[in-house]
Amino acid sequence: MVYRRTHQVVRRLAARRSAILTAARDAAADGGMAAVQIAPVAIRANVAAGTVYRYFPSKADLISELIAEVSRDELAAIRRAADAAPGPSSALAAAVTTIAVHVLSQRKLAWGILAEPVDVDVTATRLASRREISGELAARIDAAVRAGHLPAQDTGLAATALLGALHESLVGPLAPDNLDDPIKLRDAVQTVTLLALRAVGVMDARARGLVVQAVLPAKTLVGA
Repeated sequence: MVYRRTHQVVRRLAARRSAILTAARDAAADGGMAAVQIAPVAIRANVAAGTVYRYFPSKADLISELIAEVSRDELAAIRRAADAAPGPSSALAAAVTTIAVHVLSQRKLAWGILAEPVDVDVTATRLASRREISGELAARIDAAVRAGHLPAQDTGLAATALLGALHESLVGPLAPDNLDDPIKLRDAVQTVTLLALRAVGVMDARARGLVVQAVLPAKTLVGA
């Protein structure tokens, strides 16, 4: 007879896996990717180290899935914000704003996801996550171009350039380190959103209006 897991067992296994990933995310948010080690993560998740290995056979698997999960959450938030906007230009502004908020809300985690050196190879997962978010930005730029709100352009290249600018300016080595104040954080989000809109061809007055109208995601700008 083939053993079939009951719904209760499936839910319990899923909950345990989720707890491990949450523990890994909390560790990365506190101390960067260097803090994502099997034993400490197991302690945070209140499971044995061997249990972590059952779900994630190696540290590379754990970190890769962490990157993928954080990126999925960010992509979903970008889509929600953009879809709720009244038009394609507003949707682009909402998408950029959401990326900035997610990056600034937990800068250690964001840097860990993007580029922090780690002792395992997670390059493919990092590239996949960036490609998905860049693709979403490209779709929003393309929609604004088709609506006649932006000049014709290479939307894929524009999206990649915008994403790189956002990451470099907010969490890269040259990013300002004085963004602990919520007002400064808000100003930083609005500044980079204005820069992004101007870069793809939104006229200055219109760009400023879109920035002012953009609704900041519910995710609070704290814990940077």
